[in-house]
Amino acid sequence: MKTQILTLVALVALTISTTKNASANTANFNDKNAVVLAEAANISKIEVRGNVQLFISNGTADEVKVYNKYYSESALVQNTKGTLRISSYKNEKLVVWVTVNDLRSLNMYDNAEVKSFGKLSAIELDVNLYNTASAQLDLNVFDADINISDRAKADLKGDVNSCYLTHDRSATVNSAALAASKMVLNNVARVAPKGQELAGI
Repeated sequence: MKTQILTLVALVALTISTTKNASANTANFNDKNAVVLAEAANISKIEVRGNVQLFISNGTADEVKVYNKYYSESALVQNTKGTLRISSYKNEKLVVWVTVNDLRSLNMYDNAEVKSFGKLSAIELDVNLYNTASAQLDLNVFDADINISDRAKADLKGDVNSCYLTHDRSATVNSAALAASKMVLNNVARVAPKGQELAGI
């Protein structure tokens, strides 16, 4: 009984702390300038290309907020059959905040950036970074499959039960603060086809 009470007190304290941190983080966004994507629902996969800064947080319902003059820029933010596609090739970064309930796959290309707000929780999560994309993720995931290609960068922390981490030798990975019950690391040197160069190498 005493253990249950202590556990309950710890959970309440953690919830209050998380709420305060989330409030502090969201204060950086000006919701007056945000465009909310109407068709944001059942997002399980996110693909980001170009000059985009993506923020991800967990929530009970999916929501997508775009913090630039979205409709006056040559940008794409579209949710089709559970795949949210975001792209922009303007000089100014397109800033997007996505709240997800059941994210399973995250693919970042070009020089896109992704950062998590608080813990990014999932049962299974695939993260793929290509070109010079970068990620700063605080994970709470049961089974993670993380691939970092080309000259992409990843700063990973949090807790993972099983983690399969594959990265090119040209990629930058900081996983010192990532705790995993089972970690499989693959450091690969890809060979370009004859007469071709690999992107970012």
